[in-house]
Amino acid sequence: QVQLVESGGGSVQAGGSLRLSCAASGYIDSRPCMGWFRQAPGKEREGVAIIYTIGDYTEYVDSVKGRFTISQDNAKKTLYLQMNNLKSEDTAMYYCAAVGRCPARPLLFSHLAYNYWGQGTQVTVSS
Repeated sequence: QVQLVESGGGSVQAGGSLRLSCAASGYIDSRPCMGWFRQAPGKEREGVAIIYTIGDYTEYVDSVKGRFTISQDNAKKTLYLQMNNLKSEDTAMYYCAAVGRCPARPLLFSHLAYNYWGQGTQVTVSS
């Protein structure tokens, strides 16, 4: 079983930055894909950044490209999301996720393809 615990959320003004962390524990050897998802009130959970843990290959949705950076520290078993130039539309609950087999590309950002989830951390951006 994999446990994921997020931290680092908070309130920030537009244009500011936050760094989210996700500490992984448990049987985590089989987690070739990890990612950050977000869910705003009344909206579906959406993937924003994915990392292939072997090779550090990353993917981003268009709305965060150039502003968000996903990274990992294998020694600390921690996943990060550096968020810069935050916008009000980035306001959401952010979740860390992992899966034992990377989904096919059409499903890479689908929350349905991931089976391990953290409890979430709130990010609020005021304009």
